[in-house]
Amino acid sequence: MKLKGIIFDVDGTMADTEEIHRQAFNQTFQEFDLDWHWSKSDYHELLFISGGKERFKICLEKDDELKSKIENPGLFIRELHQAKSENYRKMLASEHIQLRPGIKRLLNEAQDQRIQLGIATSSCLANLNILINTTLDIDPKELFSSIVSADTVTDKKPSPVVYQCALAGIGLDAETCVAIEDTRNGNLAALSAGLQTIITTHAYTIDNDFTDASLVANHLGEPDNPFQVKQGYSYNKSHVDVELLDHIIFNSMENSADDILPKIASNLN
Repeated sequence: MKLKGIIFDVDGTMADTEEIHRQAFNQTFQEFDLDWHWSKSDYHELLFISGGKERFKICLEKDDELKSKIENPGLFIRELHQAKSENYRKMLASEHIQLRPGIKRLLNEAQDQRIQLGIATSSCLANLNILINTTLDIDPKELFSSIVSADTVTDKKPSPVVYQCALAGIGLDAETCVAIEDTRNGNLAALSAGLQTIITTHAYTIDNDFTDASLVANHLGEPDNPFQVKQGYSYNKSHVDVELLDHIIFNSMENSADDILPKIASNLN
């Protein structure tokens, strides 16, 4: 079976944006006169919680003094998150962010081979728009046939809902598609939706548990900038391309058949 679709996570996967997010959080805390500051080690732990609002909720629950002063926690978190998102987009536009190695190449190759492209992100659509417009000078809707974000799905990763919706949007079965991710929660979400996963790690996720991922590497690689494989099989490739993803899809189908055939034989006996 051939690869028919690739679904991308965004933050940390398509571009190394997590540090910009951390800085935007801290700037927002200053603007709101909050006695909060997320160090890099703090943010490393907080990334195990998907979604900015969800991270705010956890921190507010632990801050008894602040919690006693907030009359409407839901409203407070929404206002805080809106301000943070605006700060993030301003920073993103001014940072001249670049896509991670291999992302643009794989997108172009997939388009050339008529492979469907999708997005499954816990971030909002406005953040995606500015990232793609800045890095590729294109409207995301012209590139991705299915875009599922925090604006459309409230269930956060590791829930598989965002990937299930992305698959529905491109009209493909999970066994014909691959997810590109960067976090443990993202890996779990994609696997739970029935997808094979490629993981590209970075400073905040390099020590995550990526059990059952098909391939874990430091990035997707380029012909002149090979990836470093941490886990899985690269099929003698130095970078992730459509051919490698085809191998992963084919291998997963063979493994499924190997699991099913003994069970069928056992039932016949």
